[in-house]
Amino acid sequence: MKSVCVFCGSGLGADPAFGAAARRMGTLLAERGMALVYGGGNVGLMGVLADATLAAGGRAIGVIPRALAEKEVAHGGLSEQHVVGSMHERKQRMAELAGGFVALPGGWGTLDELCEMMTWAQLGIHFKPVGLLNVSGYYDGFLAQLAHAERERLLKPEYRRMLLVDADPAGLLAQMHAYRSPKLPRTPDVPAP
Repeated sequence: MKSVCVFCGSGLGADPAFGAAARRMGTLLAERGMALVYGGGNVGLMGVLADATLAAGGRAIGVIPRALAEKEVAHGGLSEQHVVGSMHERKQRMAELAGGFVALPGGWGTLDELCEMMTWAQLGIHFKPVGLLNVSGYYDGFLAQLAHAERERLLKPEYRRMLLVDADPAGLLAQMHAYRSPKLPRTPDVPAP
């Protein structure tokens, strides 16, 4: 992977471990020569992540919708900043720029982005690794819901196993480097983004 798209909150959250994990992820990406692709903001965990990447000498590439950039939440010191027309365009552009995806703690937007990338992987639209950084058990409830969906036969086990999970940024990146997409049939009527 030459680049990793990281989805995370525009707030810092209640647990200081969230910010520490964002800093560690940004530093690791820079140290390993991988570009950060993210939502382009300068606030919350997004800002911490980008600043850590840049401070460690890495490349930080933002993708932000025009409406958010105009509200002055765009990071002004990035290696590249792509301004797009909509949230849909944002996800598509981030997916094009990334060799893999990671979700740190976040809210609706983070969950939306994570679930869309998993859906695209399940449909064979992309074959890139998708990881969940479960900092301080933040995603325990989400993972329990996925297990429930599998028990109820609404999520196939092979699709559930496609989501890589770790509490440590280095461990998650190692899993992502070792990932080989399962040989699942591509859904023929779904065009690639």
